[in-house]
Amino acid sequence: MKELTRAEEQIMQVLWKLEKAFVKEVIDALPEPKPAYNTVSTIIRILETKGFVDHEAFGKSHRYFPVISKEQYKSFATEKLLTNYFSNSIEKMFSFFVKKEKIDLNEADEILKLIEDLKNKKS
Repeated sequence: MKELTRAEEQIMQVLWKLEKAFVKEVIDALPEPKPAYNTVSTIIRILETKGFVDHEAFGKSHRYFPVISKEQYKSFATEKLLTNYFSNSIEKMFSFFVKKEKIDLNEADEILKLIEDLKNKKS
């Protein structure tokens, strides 16, 4: 799987939400300022080349839909983040987010509870 650019990811977020959409529907779902039709169409065709999107033909029009699920890409992106920035260490990643105050104490407690539950299941 290839990494998405920011623009590609923005289009994929819309397609994941809509599930199937024509270019105009994708544009309508994007925030202001709206990109040009040709820009969105080009990005979608790039996504199709990368294997993220496919289409159904309706005459000259195409309705696009995701081939890669949001969950699949989330796993890929998380793995890449963990590998490239935290030496494959969940502990280092968790510590980073705690230090940057991106995780509050309630979230940390929930994470620790999940870890404890996982340990108990393996025992």
